[in-house]
This record gives sequence, C-alpha cells and structure tokens, in this order.
Amino acid sequence: QVQLVESGGGLVQAGGSLRLSCAASGRMFSSYSVGWFRQAPGKERDFVAGVSRSGNSVYYADSVKGRFTTSKDNAKKTVTLQMNSLKPEDTAVYYCAARSSSASYDRDAYDIWGQGTQVTVSS
Repeated sequence: QVQLVESGGGLVQAGGSLRLSCAASGRMFSSYSVGWFRQAPGKERDFVAGVSRSGNSVYYADSVKGRFTTSKDNAKKTVTLQMNSLKPEDTAVYYCAARSSSASYDRDAYDIWGQGTQVTVSS
C-alpha cells in the first residue's frame, strides 16, 4: 500500500500559479489512480482532478477545467497539479488520494489520503 505526501501549497495573488506535488512511497504506485480534492472551510471535500493508473487519462471538475492540469509519473512516484489563473474561490486545503482501481470523482471511493496542503488565493 502506498502513502502520500502533498507539497507546494502557499499564498498567491489572484491570477497567479502554484504547482502541487503528491509524492508516493510504497510499492506498485502504477496500480493506483490518483485524485485531487479540495476542502474550503465549512464546505465539503470536492473533486478537483483525477488521473488514471497509467497516467494516460485525466479528469477535471468543470470549475477548474482549462486552468488546472494534472499528470502522473509512475517512475518518480509523483503526481502534480499545476494550477494557473488562480481565483480567490480556489482557496482551500488540497488533498491527493489514491485507490487501487480506476479513477473516480467520488471521494468515498478513495482509501488512501495525504495530509493536505493549504492554498490561499488573495484578491
């Protein structure tokens, strides 16, 4: 089973960019699909982006489509989330999550979670 650690969060002005990384430890990372989720204060944890086990297929929430890009490098055991044109409403704690099956939009489908990283976008 893998373990996940996110990094790359921080404070950025609206219109800026951040790049989040999700580093995995453990074996068989190529057998896991990965999802990115975010949770703002007082709100539910929502799907942001997902990538298939091979890294060949990616999925995005409508709210980030065209601004965020995710990719998976199985050799480096890393998944990245490039966030461009950030908006104040993107402010949240961002989590990566993994499951040993095909990618899903459903947070309850994931059983391995990182600790989260804070992203704050100022107006």
